[in-house]
Amino acid sequence: MSAAAIGGYTAAAEYQTEGVNAFADMDSSDFIRVLMTELSNQDPLAPNDTAKLLEQLSSLRNIESQSTLEDTLKSLVLQNGVIQASGMIGKLVQGLSVNGSQISGLVTSVRVVDGAAQLELDSGVSLPLENVQLITPAPTE
Repeated sequence: MSAAAIGGYTAAAEYQTEGVNAFADMDSSDFIRVLMTELSNQDPLAPNDTAKLLEQLSSLRNIESQSTLEDTLKSLVLQNGVIQASGMIGKLVQGLSVNGSQISGLVTSVRVVDGAAQLELDSGVSLPLENVQLITPAPTE
């Protein structure tokens, strides 16, 4: 087995954790460190293919871009949920609580719990936005 294969395996092994593909969590500096380890351990008489290294770097950039895009989309979905939920303040809502029981009440506020909008009802109960089944105007007194 060549030194490059051993060096590459050793560097890759650093990122394997209990059945999780830790390569997905690598950033540019981690990749550069793996790349430098691979280059420093390669056989000078049979160097690695530079095109393959550039292809790997390009793949890493694509993964980073997708991860950034995913984070941005999650943020936008949360913001949309908060805006939608804030439009329900002062309205009567009915829906299912997190444990599946039917609840209803007047929406008094909105809060974010575990990355999702929840309606706070006048009864002191929280209703996840995705569990709302009915929205009606509040009765005028």
